[in-house]
Amino acid sequence: MKKSEMVSDPAIMGGTPVFRGTRVPVQTLLDYLEAGDSMADFLKGFPTVSRKQVVAVLEEMKEQLLVPARA
Repeated sequence: MKKSEMVSDPAIMGGTPVFRGTRVPVQTLLDYLEAGDSMADFLKGFPTVSRKQVVAVLEEMKEQLLVPARA
């Protein structure tokens, strides 16, 4: 199993999910995208986050969202 690029640690930002190795909340990426900004815009504003991390987090979120419900 691969290591998630999204971590939640009570010692970092009070447990807010952040990109691994940063203090950048994943919610900030979602806020950018919701506002119509691009991934490139987000990455310019948060250079400690890599494109690879953003793609990995979005893929992980997609997988979690699309997992079939178990009866």
